[in-house]
Amino acid sequence: MAWLLNHLQVTLASLGRLYRQPIATLMTVAVIAIALTLPISLYVAINNLSQLSAHWDSSTQISAFLYPQVNKQQAQILVGRLRLNKDIRSVKLIDKQTGLAEFKKTSGFNDALKFLNTNPLPIVLVIQPDIDSAQPLKTTQLLQHLQNENQIELAQLDIQWVKRLFALLEIANRSIWVLGSLLALAVLLIVGNTIRLDIQNRRAEIEVAKLIGASDAFIRRPFLYAGLWYGLLGGLLAGLLSSFSFMLIAPPVHRLTLLYHSSFQLSGPSLSQILILISISCLLGLGGSWLAVSRHLKDIEPV
Repeated sequence: MAWLLNHLQVTLASLGRLYRQPIATLMTVAVIAIALTLPISLYVAINNLSQLSAHWDSSTQISAFLYPQVNKQQAQILVGRLRLNKDIRSVKLIDKQTGLAEFKKTSGFNDALKFLNTNPLPIVLVIQPDIDSAQPLKTTQLLQHLQNENQIELAQLDIQWVKRLFALLEIANRSIWVLGSLLALAVLLIVGNTIRLDIQNRRAEIEVAKLIGASDAFIRRPFLYAGLWYGLLGGLLAGLLSSFSFMLIAPPVHRLTLLYHSSFQLSGPSLSQILILISISCLLGLGGSWLAVSRHLKDIEPV
């Protein structure tokens, strides 16, 4: 009980010491928060892009053009066979008349098409793969399988832009980890330097404590809690800054997506992500203070 009371007293005392130095504390907490806001904001932004790209990925389709001599009945038999393929999610048949009607609506050549004696368009199968387009090998194998069908003259799929998007997202994810690691190191150095200055300012107090028999663990304790408070306050401020930033950006992003007839809405950091950020910030604050105390406490000995 005495040990727990001592920890509670040191915790409150270290917080009170930070409260009595508001400007210095605020500057340190602000620097920590800014260093942590950047990686969490980028991480959440990449998550939003990944969710948006999932809808784009699902719209990837294979267009299979059948030979002109293939009739609708033969095409329906082919559709039934293709639907048994586990790599195919759905197959839609567009017959010659439907294809010509859609072409008239979208091409702008409605008057010119009236002079055609016959329908030159083939039957088209719109095939939705059940394969992640980030796996180009499986997609290529499915495309080759369709091309080998006797009734299919041409099967084409444009997924290069999807591949590029996934590659860019992968680069962005790895860049966030690199940037986050560098900024985490910066937080360690910031807290460590702040605790080092605090140790130097309290040098006389530490010497007196050692003279009366205080252990290193007893002397180290308030500095560790100070680092923990720095991390906690910095993580809380970083979560608030990140959430506020996404609140400011969300309305114009929503208006932009409406212009593209999309229901996508930008989402800020979730509660779990903010809690993880605060936990990491606390660990960084505790680690930075531990390194500073372990390094500089040995140099202070009573004369």
